[in-house]
Amino acid sequence: MTTRGILTDGRERRRMDRRRTIVGLLYLAVAGLMAITVDPTDPIAADSLARLFVVIVALLLAVLYLFDPLGILERHPLH
Repeated sequence: MTTRGILTDGRERRRMDRRRTIVGLLYLAVAGLMAITVDPTDPIAADSLARLFVVIVALLLAVLYLFDPLGILERHPLH
């Protein structure tokens, strides 16, 4: 696999995988913390909807970084 025209070896690939795992776990932590702050008694309030939106986006980004279901990060590295 080439990245920016440079042939990557196994160490570079493991380093990229480790970084993706760390970023994915950070997004899971953000989603967990934001999910704790969502108030279930008032689900129509603007701040609850904003927090719920952040939880959903953080979960989607965590899935992207941890599992890369569409191969996006393999084709276009984000670093």
